[in-house]
Amino acid sequence: MATTCIAVTAGAFGLADTANAPEDSNFIGAPAPKPSRDAGDDVSRSADREPPPAPKALRSPGPGFGPPQPQRTATPKPNPNVKPAATAELPAKSGSGHRVVFDITAQQVWLVNSKNAVVRTYLVSGSRFDQLPTGTFEVFSKSRDAVSWHGTETMEYMVRFYRGENSNIGFHDIPVATATGEEVQTLSQLGTPLSDGCIRQDLEDAVALWEHTPVGTPIVVVRT
Repeated sequence: MATTCIAVTAGAFGLADTANAPEDSNFIGAPAPKPSRDAGDDVSRSADREPPPAPKALRSPGPGFGPPQPQRTATPKPNPNVKPAATAELPAKSGSGHRVVFDITAQQVWLVNSKNAVVRTYLVSGSRFDQLPTGTFEVFSKSRDAVSWHGTETMEYMVRFYRGENSNIGFHDIPVATATGEEVQTLSQLGTPLSDGCIRQDLEDAVALWEHTPVGTPIVVVRT
């Protein structure tokens, strides 16, 4: 009789499904097992959720995307007061003995002594009109100071060797414009045909050629 009262008392206080309940979850009166959730799971049911929106199409990369492009560096401008170096060798079959050789193609001059040794070579600016023929000529006159055929430029150390249609052609320094008092080209432009007919030289080179060429000196003009 005492045992029956203890069981009834336990059932009356709701303890039948805890301490005295069997381990079988199907036991009548046992609560249904709860599904385990990882931390952070959404507590709402998936059946009640709307499907996620479709991903948007990716945009094509614009000009700001992609690997970095190599930077272009501007080519530095040559110093206008620096003469370019003359690198060509004395042309073959350009005469022998004491002479001056002028290559129209390379715009380069060689001063050659009686032993066929080059004593000086440098770049010049010949005619932009290309009216000088090839061949061997001779110095026929020299002038310490001269004026251009059109009267707008002055030059020094003129050495004439060819009689042109409009005027004589020779070597001299870079002319100075009478209107401005400035040289008509820079030293860095030597090596480019820029004159109206004569061959322009740096002042130091003009002095060297002047001293190298007494009247009668052969001037050999070639094209390489």
